[in-house]
Amino acid sequence: MSARLRYVGHATVLVELDGVRLLTDPLLRRRVAHLRRTKRVDLAPLRELDAVLVSHAHHDHLDLPSLERLGRELPVIVPRGLAPLLRKRRFEQVFEIGEGEEVTIGGLTLRATHADHSATRTFSRGLAGQAVGYALLGSRRIYFAGDTDLFEEMDGLVDGLDVALIPIWGWGPSLGRGKHLDPKRAAEAIRLLRPRIAVPIHWGTYRPIHLGVFDEPAFLRWPAEVFARTTAEVAPDVEVRVLKPGEATDL
Repeated sequence: MSARLRYVGHATVLVELDGVRLLTDPLLRRRVAHLRRTKRVDLAPLRELDAVLVSHAHHDHLDLPSLERLGRELPVIVPRGLAPLLRKRRFEQVFEIGEGEEVTIGGLTLRATHADHSATRTFSRGLAGQAVGYALLGSRRIYFAGDTDLFEEMDGLVDGLDVALIPIWGWGPSLGRGKHLDPKRAAEAIRLLRPRIAVPIHWGTYRPIHLGVFDEPAFLRWPAEVFARTTAEVAPDVEVRVLKPGEATDL
């Protein structure tokens, strides 16, 4: 069956696999606090979704206004501990999953994987949830890392991996606090994961409002360039497909 990926931007990816349409970590707003999107989101391809996957509680990955825009009736899969936040906002189908656990959607098996990343949500006392990635297992095997740093278990994390959706940056001139992958460490992650194809995510989407008023900031370009170049050096058998926000590729 056909398989297709659309990089919506930041950590948001539309995955179409074996007749199932999944959206990861939806962040669809033009402006988020002091951040502005470089390009508006085309919502047309995001209709008729089967489910949404949320990797952790940070506001740029679990964005309630974006989820509400997609509809409260849509199934949302979240790490354990985060369901109360969504149910309080009247989301009708919220499913919690822990590391190593699986759920089935259509013909796909979704397995929550380890992630090395802070999961604390600012201004949300008592909200406890871990950070996870997801292995999407069907006719293709796709790994969505969410947000993470390097960890030893990446070596062989998903057997026979076809595609790794790997974060390589953030939303400004620096990565900010917490554990993240930069372009070179993301290339090392690809060396450990050994996918056929690597698609960089979490880059090139948002910038602080005060930057880039007259010229496009370099941090919207260079992380992907460094990632592609470094991956070619450390994992030459892996095909890197760099997608700009809004672009898609067939597998």
